[in-house]
Amino acid sequence: MTNTGDDPSPSVVPLTVDDPEQVPPKDKGLWRDLVAYWILGLCNNYGYVVMLTAAHDILKELEGDEDHAKSALYNYDVANTTARANDVTYGYEKRPCNKLSTGAILLADILPALVVKSIASFLPLAKHVRVFLCVVAAAAGFLLTAFATVEWVLFVGVIATSFSSGLGEATFLAYATYFNKNVISTWSSGTGGAGIAGSLSYTGLRELGLTPKTTILIMLVVPALEAAAFWLLLRHKNTDAPAEPIEDGKEQTPEIDYNTLPENERPLTNWPDRIRYIPSLFIFMIPLILVYLLEYFINQGLFELVYFPGIWLSQSSQYRWYQVIYQIGVFISRSSVNLIQFRHVWIMAVFQFLNVVYFTFEAVYFFTPSIWIIFVLILWEGLLGGGGYVNTFYRIQTDVPAARREYAMMVTSISDSVGIALAGVAAIPSHNAICDLPVPNRLL
Repeated sequence: MTNTGDDPSPSVVPLTVDDPEQVPPKDKGLWRDLVAYWILGLCNNYGYVVMLTAAHDILKELEGDEDHAKSALYNYDVANTTARANDVTYGYEKRPCNKLSTGAILLADILPALVVKSIASFLPLAKHVRVFLCVVAAAAGFLLTAFATVEWVLFVGVIATSFSSGLGEATFLAYATYFNKNVISTWSSGTGGAGIAGSLSYTGLRELGLTPKTTILIMLVVPALEAAAFWLLLRHKNTDAPAEPIEDGKEQTPEIDYNTLPENERPLTNWPDRIRYIPSLFIFMIPLILVYLLEYFINQGLFELVYFPGIWLSQSSQYRWYQVIYQIGVFISRSSVNLIQFRHVWIMAVFQFLNVVYFTFEAVYFFTPSIWIIFVLILWEGLLGGGGYVNTFYRIQTDVPAARREYAMMVTSISDSVGIALAGVAAIPSHNAICDLPVPNRLL
């Protein structure tokens, strides 16, 4: 990515030298880049996570008092405990379902990100302009969502948040190729941290009795933190030359003529070359698409239908805590790449498919005896999702030739959004089909 949007293609680039006598001292300011990228990852994904965690509450508020009155007619008598009147949103005659699946919120939360990621590499915008747009859009998303009184304003707020997240991910991942390779680790850890911070902060504030509006307004501090991390903490790099990240503080000294390298390691000098290069990235993209398709089908198509009546948590609280536990798993795995790496991300897609099967049967038959089993499975699901993400981009950072790495990062960043969008499309009819089924014995 360049500051001007031009497409420079110099024939030479610095080459790292491994001779100890030529290697300068360790980069003492490296911590600034690593910490900044952790914060950027946290802030970039924070709003997106909050919107998904709040999805059940948002839909309940929009459906209005009439539907909440209906829910009072539906009481569960389990172990001599009657469920609270607001325990469910009674949109269907038999099952405790919202009329509209949270998959609808998911689509509004991901489609704009998918669009902006698809065109990010074509946008002739300096990185500072891109980040400014990210910060403004994130703040606008929180404000619109907090003050929404009609459905279209709410969805515009969610779309603004999605735009910010999508543009930010494409921008920051591409820019990361100019830094020490470990910024990928801290970025991924930060995005995982966003899951915990976003879901837990929203859930915790709601449990303390704050309204969704007040809770979301408090979160305006996050876009301000993102701006500070980028413009005050991060040490900016010259992007007028192909990316060749510094490792362990080593400087880049001699230059190498790219014409002496194999053709598949040379810079992509024009758009036809870049388009033809995309299929070679499918090895990274397809497994990641599958992982995200499957896990978000669970999160936004099935989580709200997995319900344990008569326990210490209401249906809405159960949904929020499912999101928190999932994000804890994501954080753990996204922070683990320096300890363990997996080259075969497709294995994670296979395990995620097994999770889909289990949660689908649970949503239909309510056969799991304890919510704690569900908590453990959700943690496992999050571990798989986060592991697929961080290992994919770590492999690009280590396996893709330096001259093509920035473009590969930007293109592959679309993969998770493609999978999530497909999951949102699949979640809506699946939600409706399951909600039309006879009531399971657990709810009688």
